[in-house]
Amino acid sequence: MSRIKQKRIVQVAAIFLFLAMNVNSQTVTPWFTSADKSKLLEQQPAVSFGPNVSAASVNLTLDPATTYQTMDGFGFAMTEGSAEVISSLSSTVQSTLLNELFNKSTGLGISVLRISIGASDLSSSDYSYDETAGDVTMANFSITGSDLTYLIPILKKALAINPNIKILATPWSAPRWMKTNTTTWIGGSLKPTYFAAYASYFVKYLDAMKAQGISIWAITPQNEPENSSAEPSMLMTSTDQKTFINSNLGPAMATAGYSGVKIIAYDHNCNDTAYPIDVLNNSTYVDGAAFHLYSGNISALTTVSNATGKNVYFTEQFTASTGSFSGDLAWHMQNIIIGAGNNSAKAIIEWNVASNAALGPHTTGGCSTCQGAATITSNTYTKNLSYYLIGHISKFVSAGAVRIKSTSSSSNVVATAYQNPVGSLVVLTYNGNSSSQTVKIVWNTLTFVSTVPGSSAATFTWNPTTNAISDVHMNEITLSPNPGQNEVSLKLPENGVNYSSVRFISLDGKTALHQSIPTGSIEKRIDVTSLANGIYVVRIDGANNPLYGRFIKQ
Repeated sequence: MSRIKQKRIVQVAAIFLFLAMNVNSQTVTPWFTSADKSKLLEQQPAVSFGPNVSAASVNLTLDPATTYQTMDGFGFAMTEGSAEVISSLSSTVQSTLLNELFNKSTGLGISVLRISIGASDLSSSDYSYDETAGDVTMANFSITGSDLTYLIPILKKALAINPNIKILATPWSAPRWMKTNTTTWIGGSLKPTYFAAYASYFVKYLDAMKAQGISIWAITPQNEPENSSAEPSMLMTSTDQKTFINSNLGPAMATAGYSGVKIIAYDHNCNDTAYPIDVLNNSTYVDGAAFHLYSGNISALTTVSNATGKNVYFTEQFTASTGSFSGDLAWHMQNIIIGAGNNSAKAIIEWNVASNAALGPHTTGGCSTCQGAATITSNTYTKNLSYYLIGHISKFVSAGAVRIKSTSSSSNVVATAYQNPVGSLVVLTYNGNSSSQTVKIVWNTLTFVSTVPGSSAATFTWNPTTNAISDVHMNEITLSPNPGQNEVSLKLPENGVNYSSVRFISLDGKTALHQSIPTGSIEKRIDVTSLANGIYVVRIDGANNPLYGRFIKQ
């Protein structure tokens, strides 16, 4: 038998797990954040599944068989200013904060970071990496300065905690000499004569970060290309963005060996869908579009996704020092943390991860009310609203998780749900009622009920796979030589037992595929074309007790 392993499609666990058929004893862990701050991402007593009989104010029904986007992750912007204030902490306090942010076991497990190429408005000054006018060959390109002093060392420490963090890099402006207004960081457009030079600028940046041991996962060509008032900023029309990507940036990155770095277009508000649709439908280099929600409706992500068939991402939203905890908790949960995910966003990123007590650093015209996820004061820090916003999803939903269908019986109680690569299920809900609600989550034929306080967020998580079995007598499950046939070869133990059937059971307890096994077989080829991507318990029935294994189709 050929033993060709196609890991892209099929992966086998070294230790197999079996899905307990009696899941009534299974427990669910709730985590709450309340509007009055009495609970801040606080773990609650476990609740248990039971038969679907309990009455409740609101029903949330899950359908794991209906799946949507696969998640790249959740996180914040690590601005140069954020890195600068984090750098001011002692090594001990700094390590504690970074672990609270990036450690998956003990902290939030942030899996995506957005950084600026050159200065953003939350940098301590305006700068680019080449301010030598006319230097089209980028001979004077250098990241020496604030990035090398503050940002890169903090990025390296974050990556040491979680090496799988995806980094999205975005410029707020090209070097001034490349722009139509030449002398100012604010506004202006990229001169067409410098399109090729600016593409080289991006490649030089990717090279410089690679030399520092930092891989860039994706770039966007311009932050907020329709905003000419931020400092720094630069305008870029959809026509210019298409031309720049198709004729310059895309080819330059491919030639330099960076074709695997995603190019994500637009990176601006939800009020304009024509811009991203135009770029996405007219560029083979573009992976998708990024969005903010300072204007428009979060449903724009679905509009663009449906019109283009490409990916969408949510990449920026700040929480303001002038806002209220309760009001911003409600708005961000409903529109961003839950709303963006339910509108196909593959990544959800809030704005800056840290700021000082004066809400800086920032450029002279930069945001003066942007509150970091953490406020750094002297040698200590306090955690703010956006820490808990992202924490309610990043702590529990891993990169690679798949969003599954969830339906709420109440428009005042919104929810989103995910299944992690390891099989655990996560439901995030926000109770928009002022009073507490008994929320019943329906999963297959089982339910649990939890009382969610008014104006509060609740995350529920549980793992359907339990009862590890150390020896299941399954030597291997491999893909057949022809991947197009979508077959697996199941080798059975030669123990004298006549096995009668094999079942692939999805993690909601439903049999997704059931085939008989001819008497005396020790090897069985199974067509798994009908199986959706996901995790399955494999149950082999015979004369003795059944055998169990875990099968992952990707």
